[in-house]
Amino acid sequence: MNVTGVVVEYNPFHNGHKLHINETKQITDADLIVAIMSGNFLQRGEPALISKWARTKMALNQGVDIVLELPYVYATQHAELFANGAISILNGFGANSICFGSESGDIKDFHRLITFINENETTYKESIRDALKKGNSYPKALSFAFKKLKNHNQVLDLSLPNNILGYQYVKAIYEQKANIKPFTIKRREAQYHDKEIPKQSIASATSIRKKLVKEQDHLNSINHVVPSTTYDELVQYRKMYHNFQDWERLFPYLKYKVLTSSPIALANIYEAEEGLENRLSQTINEATSFQSLMEKIKTKRYTWTRLQRFCLHTLTNSTKEEMSAINDTTPYIRVLGMNQKGRKYISSQKKYLELPLVSTISKINHPFIDIEKRATSCYSLGYSPIIQAKLIKEEYAHPPVII
Repeated sequence: MNVTGVVVEYNPFHNGHKLHINETKQITDADLIVAIMSGNFLQRGEPALISKWARTKMALNQGVDIVLELPYVYATQHAELFANGAISILNGFGANSICFGSESGDIKDFHRLITFINENETTYKESIRDALKKGNSYPKALSFAFKKLKNHNQVLDLSLPNNILGYQYVKAIYEQKANIKPFTIKRREAQYHDKEIPKQSIASATSIRKKLVKEQDHLNSINHVVPSTTYDELVQYRKMYHNFQDWERLFPYLKYKVLTSSPIALANIYEAEEGLENRLSQTINEATSFQSLMEKIKTKRYTWTRLQRFCLHTLTNSTKEEMSAINDTTPYIRVLGMNQKGRKYISSQKKYLELPLVSTISKINHPFIDIEKRATSCYSLGYSPIIQAKLIKEEYAHPPVII
């Protein structure tokens, strides 16, 4: 079968995602769509609006055949490690291709960029180091270094978020020698950071989340930008859990964690660098919300996303030692859900897979699983004790969603 992968967060699944699935099937001639989906926490260092199980249902109801989890240790990383984890899972699962959205829309641009960066690797890395020494954030250092390269304007624009991720996917394919052919489709209409719901049917996930958090009791305003199955799932989720998750609901627990941790313990948290842990502990008492905390610790050196990820790793107590085990190959493949076609594929292929296929994590012992359990326990905070117990039990015992 022609198995095509997509790397997603679906926070939540909307009409733009549906368009991506349809176009992916068309340009790759896919027999099967496999989504590599982040769990309860996302790449920008924030909690998913709704649980991974609800987002899995949304995906399976709109054309995805199998949903596999991108583990916390990869899902909450900068673009390079995020992409390495996703490509590793797709390669281990036997995918033939991947299709991602980009501002470019031309896969040749990404192949040319790989060659261009390789030809200028020494100069590029030196310029990155220089830019970092001057106090720039890592993304800005990359941008400055890239623009210093001769003829940089003749290749792909690496200042745009989806181009950056797409480049990392293609780079990971090259470096892992994965037998995966990359495709890309151009993002249209709503852009990644758009914050307002438009009148047309395509909206950014950012604008949808903003509306859902602000108007949790009135979901009708997003009805025209999400599939009916997504809307129904959101309504049902709201009834069952009473709230959508966000950082403000988790802030009191982050504050408690920081206030009760020693300086040494905070310094051992993953991504605690250059005294960032001291800045967090010195400002936490002054903050009255997560938003105000972020505004107080934000500097030119660190992006908002970078700081959110550090706060997240602090909340989940993810240490440098634990996370040092990360490499380019994921140690297992966890199935979150499948439809009947996906189920048949897994049944026919699982004995040929080089990586263990996991349906419930109670059946596997691995340090990454321990982090996953802890992350879910933290994700459940802010809900009632009954809901907390439900979410934690699901992490251990929830079988794959089957539709």
